[in-house]
Amino acid sequence: MTVPKRLLENFTPINYQLYLDINRSAKLIQGKTTIKGIAKNDKIYLHQKFLTIKTVNYQGQALKFKVDNENETFSFQIPQTGEIELEITYQTQLTDTMMGIYPSYYQLNGKNRQIIGTQFETTFARQAFPCIDEPAAKATFELALKFDEMPGETVLANMPEKACQDGVHYFLPTVKMSTYLVAFAFGELQAKYAETKSGVKIGVFATKAHQAKELEFALDIATRSIEFFEDYYQTPYPLPHSWQLALPDFSAGAMENWGLVTYREAYLTLDPDNTPLSTKQVVASVIAHELAHQWFGDLVTMNWWDDLWLNESFANMMEYVALDALQPDWHIWEMFQQSEVSAALNRDATAGVQAVHVEVEDPAEIDSIFDSAIVYAKGSRLLVMVRDLIGDDALRTGLKNYFAQHQYANSVGDDLWQALEDASNMEVKKIMHAWLQEPGYPVLKASVQNGRLILAQSQFFVGQHPESKNIWPLPLHANFATTKLMDQAQLDLGDYQTLRQAAGQPLRFNLGANSHFIVQYDTTLWKDLKSHLADLDAISQRQILQDYQLLAKGMVASYADIIDLLEILADSHSAMVTAKVYEVAHDLKQFVTPQSTEETALKSFYKRLSAKNAQRLGLTKQISESNDDLLSRPIVLKAALYGHNEEIIDQLHQIFISRDNLLALPSDIRGLILSNEVQNFGTKKLLDNFFETYQTTSDPSLKVDLRAALCGSDDQKFLKKLVGAFKDASLIKPQDLRAWYSGLLANGQGQNLAWNWIRDDWTWLEATVGGDMSFTSYLTVTANILATKTRLQEFKEFFLPKQNQPGLGREITMDINVIENRVNLISQQKKAVLAQLLS
Repeated sequence: MTVPKRLLENFTPINYQLYLDINRSAKLIQGKTTIKGIAKNDKIYLHQKFLTIKTVNYQGQALKFKVDNENETFSFQIPQTGEIELEITYQTQLTDTMMGIYPSYYQLNGKNRQIIGTQFETTFARQAFPCIDEPAAKATFELALKFDEMPGETVLANMPEKACQDGVHYFLPTVKMSTYLVAFAFGELQAKYAETKSGVKIGVFATKAHQAKELEFALDIATRSIEFFEDYYQTPYPLPHSWQLALPDFSAGAMENWGLVTYREAYLTLDPDNTPLSTKQVVASVIAHELAHQWFGDLVTMNWWDDLWLNESFANMMEYVALDALQPDWHIWEMFQQSEVSAALNRDATAGVQAVHVEVEDPAEIDSIFDSAIVYAKGSRLLVMVRDLIGDDALRTGLKNYFAQHQYANSVGDDLWQALEDASNMEVKKIMHAWLQEPGYPVLKASVQNGRLILAQSQFFVGQHPESKNIWPLPLHANFATTKLMDQAQLDLGDYQTLRQAAGQPLRFNLGANSHFIVQYDTTLWKDLKSHLADLDAISQRQILQDYQLLAKGMVASYADIIDLLEILADSHSAMVTAKVYEVAHDLKQFVTPQSTEETALKSFYKRLSAKNAQRLGLTKQISESNDDLLSRPIVLKAALYGHNEEIIDQLHQIFISRDNLLALPSDIRGLILSNEVQNFGTKKLLDNFFETYQTTSDPSLKVDLRAALCGSDDQKFLKKLVGAFKDASLIKPQDLRAWYSGLLANGQGQNLAWNWIRDDWTWLEATVGGDMSFTSYLTVTANILATKTRLQEFKEFFLPKQNQPGLGREITMDINVIENRVNLISQQKKAVLAQLLS
């Protein structure tokens, strides 16, 4: 049958009455959905997936229907168009795919337990109830929920419960919203509550496997975030409550369901007394991100999935805007430079990368556009660039007007640009179209030619690439007076010596690193800049090192020359600079053969590089130390550990043997302590004990530390045991599998095991997590590690036959490029890098 491009073309839902009877023990769902709406055609199509439709009634009259599983729909004929009411009964099952309605498993006091939760983004609401599962098909929802209830269980939904009769929980009608934002959950939960200044009730919920205090941090951040956004957006939060729920099994990081936000436990719960600052920052940023969505994404929603970036890029920027206000001592924009900027620049330089705005029609393709480095990171960086151009006041005014005009409705990107143009009197739409519609970014080449300072821009690529004539409007942000925006291929800025004398310092561009391009300075400019590198602010130092790293990856510069920069910046007291120094130093590992004289030289370099800061910071927190010191310590000590600093190795071991409880170890360096034990003092008993603790602990931070440590083991028998556990959800949850796989793949002693596993068990992996939006990232993490001609050929042989599979084509093409680029880079630069290390 010919299914309409959009089901909304034939039928507009107005209200859903959802009745769900869920039997956990039988994993069975009996449902009845009543839909009121406007029929524009006498042939109606509704979405369904894995639903067994029993009856379709039109105003009391039974209708014949036809199911089309290929298109995830069913259809039927109605007697007349106009306002109608449909009643559909159906049956389906709880599954373990972490999509639709599903159980989350956990242990409490040694006993297996479960809670039921939902995940409907992107197109999984159709697995729970028949509907028009499109973002523009907004309606109100009235939920009635019955289940095999036990005493003391909690029931949550988008809206407050209004009544419970005969075991059925009835909830207040929602506001008008999209199907993918519907959510509910039930099970044995604990909670902590607060209330915002405007009267919004805030709640944080988790299983009773957690300590009550683990909910306190999230409650504080959530409460203050809602208050901040109400003020910043100048638009009230429209619901009576905002619940935050930690699910033991959750594929995404978190999901912005309106009024009931769901999270991985690692991104909501934490021990406030023993959690590193870096983890607190991540948890806070995830909470702020999801709550930013309550307006931008929920109140106003993208019209279709091709504008996904409109939701995610904006929320990604706003999490930093919020935390900068809530926790100014965190200097959170430095975290933005470390995570978002770095991810965006690296991914966006690969031939074949998607643009921020991507046309997408096939539901099977929708999940593949959730490229976090582009849709989240690059998109948010472009919005930071816009904010920098128009100013915060214009941004706030534009957003207020945008929400007022489009609330409870849908929008496209141009609607936002128009609101910002009206508020700023700048050509925002023209600027953003140039950046959003095309993939990639430019390198700005600055050179002195015949005494003149000349700028030229061209698209930057790492590796082989097609010819590009793209020209972007570049906010130059120079440290001297010049034109604000460069929108041509070349620009003459005038006499170099005059400009240099007026600036009083080396000439630089993209100050603040807020714009999405890198800079390549010629020999004259670079020599001047390098001689003053140690005097620059931290963001500038990081930016210069980052640009040079990318130029080296693109083989415009050399990694051999970058070693000097690392030594200049190694003793920095800035965490963001320190993090970049060792990120670049980590790149040098690809040039050395494991367990060789080459690696010995690199380890000596690491030891020398980290020595001064390792001595300054020590292993224990000092009362007066800065946040930069807190964040730098684990980075520096990890480098010292790789450099086989015997003093550090012994000190970490002494801390380990002085504590009889892993949770009592200092959390900021606990991961290093555990890794040190595995690598330098590992025994079969210790490895087995760590793995058993991983399975039984409810502390998500400890789980991360144990996983990282165990993946670094060189015990082949134990590594085989780990791989054997990959398919056992009672040992390693599917949500955590990618991290285990990539950790083992990055271990030279475990790479064969991991690489063979993903190829041997690809069919199982696809069946288990294949419908999830993060599935393609298994290929991404693989390509980020493999580095030899042999591995490249194996990757091609295995994945090229899958290139026509929905959602995989672009990723396979890109990842082949990534591995090829790395292989070529090593071939061309290894000799020079080793000469520098051994000199």
